[in-house]
Amino acid sequence: MEFYWMGFIFLLLIIVSFVLLILGLWKKSWKFLIFSGISLILPSLYFSGAENWFRLLVLFPIIPFALTYYIKKRV
Repeated sequence: MEFYWMGFIFLLLIIVSFVLLILGLWKKSWKFLIFSGISLILPSLYFSGAENWFRLLVLFPIIPFALTYYIKKRV
């Protein structure tokens, strides 16, 4: 049985992105939120080639970027 590095890297990026999103919302840090959005771009671009509702996953990086803009504008 082979170990799938690409799946491991994507899963790791998704987990890191959600952890950074939670930390960014908790501490109201725009830096955590921007890194969350950046780390979520690669997995979302991979799913953009899907032929079904997975194509909507491309919109998820917009959430951390919009929150970053809101928090940065507020501070």
